[in-house]
Amino acid sequence: MAHYTATVTWERREAPFTDLRYSRAHHWRFDGGLELPTSASPHHVRVPMADPAGVDPEEALVAALSSCHMLSFLYLAARRGVVVERYDDEAEGEMAPNEHGRLAITRVVLRPRVTYAPAAGGGTAAALDAATEASLHHEAHEMCYVANSVRTEVVVEPRADA
Repeated sequence: MAHYTATVTWERREAPFTDLRYSRAHHWRFDGGLELPTSASPHHVRVPMADPAGVDPEEALVAALSSCHMLSFLYLAARRGVVVERYDDEAEGEMAPNEHGRLAITRVVLRPRVTYAPAAGGGTAAALDAATEASLHHEAHEMCYVANSVRTEVVVEPRADA
């Protein structure tokens, strides 16, 4: 069994607290040593109490779903001998009341754009047919353990290479 850790640190400093005007800025530190500035979303807490430069938990959830899907897709493509040159995703999460009337990330849309290596013998970059790529995305979604861990609807909408 694997265990994953993150350390979340917040300090009040000199700011009052009970007036609710305290800073929501804090830090995430991960086991590899990376530390990220984080904050409540400025969509929910006004600046300057929220720091728009920090990653907020809602963004992190969307990024985690996108990243897990990408890693699953890359694994499946490599196992099938499909060479991926680049993978970009413009993921977006929607917050709305859930079935209990509580705010939740109720939907995440992944919009991956995948660029493949040129076909053997040169030429332009190879592209998978739409059905094969859709099948890979479906299988990647099924194996993504982050998507399997949340109740959020996760939608994958691959984008065509421009």
